[in-house]
Amino acid sequence: MNQPATKMPSDTSPHPLDTHVGQKLRQRRLMLNLTQEKLAGLLGLTFQQVQKYERGQNRVSASRLYEIARALRVPVAYFFEDTPDLAGIAGFAEPGQEPLEDAPAPGDYNSRETAELLRAYFRIEDSKKRKRVLDLIRAMSDEK
Repeated sequence: MNQPATKMPSDTSPHPLDTHVGQKLRQRRLMLNLTQEKLAGLLGLTFQQVQKYERGQNRVSASRLYEIARALRVPVAYFFEDTPDLAGIAGFAEPGQEPLEDAPAPGDYNSRETAELLRAYFRIEDSKKRKRVLDLIRAMSDEK
């Protein structure tokens, strides 16, 4: 009997796209400085349900995603920005692939520090000043 070359995630594992949508939800919630409880109240949910969405444990229906997008003041497409290439996710990749050298750790974009940095950055009203801040950060991180 033929065995598949790669092991697919189990039925109990969240789908990578559900995890991504949940991370984007959490990222935006933190950017707006909302607690899970506050967002849940806006949506008529429990904070536990918001928590499950953020972890990718529960899938978000299309109508619920629309409501979440309105509450967080973003288009629905926001949740699919930077969608991971499923071929590069464990379980979908060819065996033996090495991660990208400069790839950030999975939690880097979802940290409280990142949310604070984004909030402070977007409070700078002058676009020229924002660009100078970005240039400074790039210079300090040796990014070209």
